[in-house]
Amino acid sequence: MLQLETKGLNYSVDGQAILSDINITIEQGSYNTIVGPSGSGKSTLLRLLADLLTPTSGEILLAGQAISDYKPTQYRQRVSYCFQQPTLFGTTVGDNLVFPFEIRELPVDETLVQTQLARVGLAEMPLTKKITTLSGGEKQRIALIRNLMFKPEILLLDEITTGLDEQTKSLVNGLITHLNQEDGITVLSITHDTQEQQRKGRQLQIVAGRLVHADESSR
Repeated sequence: MLQLETKGLNYSVDGQAILSDINITIEQGSYNTIVGPSGSGKSTLLRLLADLLTPTSGEILLAGQAISDYKPTQYRQRVSYCFQQPTLFGTTVGDNLVFPFEIRELPVDETLVQTQLARVGLAEMPLTKKITTLSGGEKQRIALIRNLMFKPEILLLDEITTGLDEQTKSLVNGLITHLNQEDGITVLSITHDTQEQQRKGRQLQIVAGRLVHADESSR
């Protein structure tokens, strides 16, 4: 089932084209890896799909409806974006993990919070821990499970394993694989990691702001 689509998508800054005539169709439950040289427009594409940037021209459709027709909060509950450099809120780990409940005006499910921490190897981390004391890998995992506290339909990942040690990277990749294969969450992931690029699924190659190749990998 077609879930996310771009039609003639263009994005320019001060008259300089960053992305040109991008036409992509993303199927529900698929795994899509976006590759290409640095500066080719990969992150810009992901931010457009996340509704963090507005296209210069063209369309982005979610379930056949222009994303501009959705309320921003409604869209971002369905399409979740994870930054390469995680941004945490407040002062503690708990501030971040209760946030998804607060914006939905729901009681905090403490069992779910602890389950999510355990999924990324942080079962022993106290919710009172100051975010200023977290390592880069810990911050990334907290930001990721904050986005996953209520499962989105689509997960947009912008090089989120860059700079992580191998053990942490394996934990994060295992969680993402589970979300895709077991929970049916659609994934679009930017990565420069060769092993991650070889993951089964579809590979989208962007060079100089243009989609030059899209294929189904059987590796």
